[in-house]
Amino acid sequence: MTRTTPARTRRAAVALAAAAALTAAPALHGSTASAAPAASSAAALLDDRTVARDVVTMGVEELGELLAERRVTSVQLVRAYLDRIEAYEEAYADQPGVNAVIAVNRRAVAQARLLDAERRAGEVRGPLHGIPILVKDNYDTGDMPTTNASEALEGTRPPDDATQVALLRAAGAIVVAKTNLHEYAAGITTISSLGGQTRNPYDQTRNPGGSSGGTGAGVAASFAAIGMGSDTCGSIRIPAAQNSLVGLRPTLGLSSRDGIMPMSATQDVGGPIGRSVTDVALVMDATAGYDPKDPVTAASVGLVPETYTASLDEDALEGKRIGLVTDLLGSSAAERPTTRLVQRAAQDMRELGARVVRLPAQPEVVASLGASGVIAEEMERDLDRYLAQPGIRFPKGLAALEAPRDAVTVADIAASGEVAPSVLPFITSLVGTKAPDDAYTQKLLTRAELQHQVRELMDAHDLDALVYPTIKQPAVPVGESQPGSNCAMSAQTGFPSLSVPAGYTAEGLPVGVELLGLPFSEPQLLAMGYAYEQATQHRVPPTSVPPLG
Repeated sequence: MTRTTPARTRRAAVALAAAAALTAAPALHGSTASAAPAASSAAALLDDRTVARDVVTMGVEELGELLAERRVTSVQLVRAYLDRIEAYEEAYADQPGVNAVIAVNRRAVAQARLLDAERRAGEVRGPLHGIPILVKDNYDTGDMPTTNASEALEGTRPPDDATQVALLRAAGAIVVAKTNLHEYAAGITTISSLGGQTRNPYDQTRNPGGSSGGTGAGVAASFAAIGMGSDTCGSIRIPAAQNSLVGLRPTLGLSSRDGIMPMSATQDVGGPIGRSVTDVALVMDATAGYDPKDPVTAASVGLVPETYTASLDEDALEGKRIGLVTDLLGSSAAERPTTRLVQRAAQDMRELGARVVRLPAQPEVVASLGASGVIAEEMERDLDRYLAQPGIRFPKGLAALEAPRDAVTVADIAASGEVAPSVLPFITSLVGTKAPDDAYTQKLLTRAELQHQVRELMDAHDLDALVYPTIKQPAVPVGESQPGSNCAMSAQTGFPSLSVPAGYTAEGLPVGVELLGLPFSEPQLLAMGYAYEQATQHRVPPTSVPPLG
């Protein structure tokens, strides 16, 4: 007889409540779902129409199982995703188009064919073998341009792959496309001079978050199974939240930043955006660890588990103590729908066995959050260093615009004017900011104080994690500025955080709830996020991009 534990009872109650809420809720901009086909003892190959349906509902884990069972090929998967990009990237029917892609990898089918051949020969690299992925266009790809979504850098060719891209390819992943981003990662609505405006598949009149909005919208629209983003202050987590996805900002030092166009060496990280916690964990298995090209990753030595999936447990919230950060809850009319959903998420976690502590106001922490961001002080220095890497090839004439005339710098990019009008003033403002000053030094000291304050807060309440809205306001219409980001707590401490779908507003707009932990606590964060995800099952695909065929 199967024993029913209190945690299972609570989990069942949460799942029933979530199902009831979904039944009672208004129709979402994403309610299409289909079950995976039952496994065949004969391992019959699925027809292309079935594959076209399944790529909308399945992520890395499920597709990996089909590949392992020889029920689908990587070539079929790549073609199914390319068909979806062809169908939904540009305007169609009554929709303006998702516009998430900067460039399609024309070698993707050939690469898939080679990986299929390896599988037939019994050579399987791991769970990502033959899985199609998206990569934000600020990650270096040696076989495709890397542009930061800027006309000024159109055609720029790096000498090789970013370390995380190289690791993913070594694990068998196939880059299907490079995705749009808010140009130079300098915003959270994802508009650029090269890629234009990316749109949210849950409502194509709205933005997809940013700066990794092309990856977020592309994964939500099923242009690939999972994607890679970068996060300097919210750029993984905000698109995850606003596209009903899971996004992990890893601990600073867990994963290499080599080959990712920088904003701030103090705040930059790269990481996955996917449909599920399990999928995100599988990507972390391939990408986490020491890289001599990024010395900060030395901190990860001895702290990377054999697999992050080992920690995933439906009972993981049982006995955990989680602090609800009331300072980060919104109270305006536009913010209240998100606040209600995040409070409901906290209640769900309580019903799954966690002790949720409602934290009082923390004015010292809030003050430090507002005084420790260093993007403006570091971006020219760090981007110029990236642009000077040996072997990189730029558009002809770009280097000659400003001194020195034989090297491309931020000053050349600003002088070119080939930057989105909304981003150009920021890029121009960076020129001449490389020299450190007292104000910059004070910000770094405040950052260290913020780390201490967060540790002290968690210690004082014996907390395993903090919880709060990823962003306080749902995605706003295209053309409006997006308020409400809660990006700084993780970005300005370097501590890891995980955004998980928390449901939808009455308008069908996705909301994310964020869990933050201490450095290298990813196994615990992923476990807690998994328990919540499995109990609530909030994510449904967006209906504006239905299955083809």
